[in-house]
Amino acid sequence: MTTPFAVAHVVARGEPYDIGFAHGAALKERLRAFLDDGVGRLNQLLPTAVSVADLSDDIAAHRVEITRSTPRLADEIAGLAAGAGLTLDEATLLQLRREIVGYRQIPTRGDCTTYARPGVLAQTVDLNGNLDDQIAVLEVGCGDRRALVLSFAGLLGYLGVNSRGLAVGLNLVLGGRWSPGVPPYLAIRHILDLATSVASAVAALRSLPFASSRTIVLADATETACVEVIGGEYRVMTSAESVHTNHFLAPDFTSRDELNVFARNSSLRRFQAAEAGLRDLPADADPDEHFAVLSQPPICVADDGDIRRERTVAAVVLDTKNRALHLRPGDPRLSRTRSFAL
Repeated sequence: MTTPFAVAHVVARGEPYDIGFAHGAALKERLRAFLDDGVGRLNQLLPTAVSVADLSDDIAAHRVEITRSTPRLADEIAGLAAGAGLTLDEATLLQLRREIVGYRQIPTRGDCTTYARPGVLAQTVDLNGNLDDQIAVLEVGCGDRRALVLSFAGLLGYLGVNSRGLAVGLNLVLGGRWSPGVPPYLAIRHILDLATSVASAVAALRSLPFASSRTIVLADATETACVEVIGGEYRVMTSAESVHTNHFLAPDFTSRDELNVFARNSSLRRFQAAEAGLRDLPADADPDEHFAVLSQPPICVADDGDIRRERTVAAVVLDTKNRALHLRPGDPRLSRTRSFAL
């Protein structure tokens, strides 16, 4: 097995601006090259080419909401810009790529499969844009509050586990109107910085104006939850074990689901496979046993050569007891496990 791309490991401690500066300085060349590649590859995904200047109004509108709701993360974005030699618009755009792409009702084969039980959260990361060359693991925090965060291309957050034993994952769901707000990836970083449990994470999420629809999956030592978000509406489902893919599970959200039939069929197949895989895993399953589930189709989505299509660019197992992040970058069938612990 091989690891197709190097995984950057960035350790950054202190106040938000300092953390951002260290992150930007560590990945300066990579982030500049990524932004110069068709504006962070957006021009390979969007129907019409854009520039950072074209997007400045959208970026500014989101920045107002980010600054209002998560001022510490706004400071960290400013530090990221300074450390990497980027403009503030460029550093903010890195947090907003998914919102800029928006959602299109096109056939797709995958977009993240997540499951959780007390003590562990595991998921595939399915993205378009060939982002497996942009993977980084951030070890960030101040004082005794620390987190391990999986990041892509300058994101301050994507998924992770914190020093209080909370793990956070996510799934794309499509519904409602996407508008200026806090991107879900930043919302995840916000709760990793602040929350100590599933319950406190749910409370923190309810205070944020989400920019786009998403499901946030949570696990601590005793429970799990899925939080589905459309606009300012939240539906929370708690259970001993949670599985989520890309269709809504909350009964009153299902009628507002914008997935096309092809994507929904894919989502249902992966949901059923994840349910079966989790059911067969022993309570004390090790990371390799979880990766075996995540590496099987239809959960693992292979590369078909189309940069516009989502495919599995990483798989992650988060261990809340040992505060560890286990990662297989790229196609998890072809890469070795890398482990990080707080």
